[in-house]
Amino acid sequence: MPKYVLTGSYCEDVLEKRAPYRQAHLDGLAKQKESGVLITIGPTQDLKLVFGIYDAPDETTVRQLIESDPYWQNGIWTEYDVKEWIQAL
Repeated sequence: MPKYVLTGSYCEDVLEKRAPYRQAHLDGLAKQKESGVLITIGPTQDLKLVFGIYDAPDETTVRQLIESDPYWQNGIWTEYDVKEWIQAL
């Protein structure tokens, strides 16, 4: 299956604003990881950007996963981009 890279940004005051949605967000990511579609995801140290790698059948699947996440639905992630990635090594 192809791999896809997620890049995105977080809202201002992310630590406070994410609190009500964090557990649902983490539970959803755990299910994605368990199913094998999510390879890795996480924020940059400064909590400004999110980076993830997905192993999915197509870009539409990745976008659906992102847009169904509580962080996207509640404005914690403010924008995102998905690109197909060619893993060289």
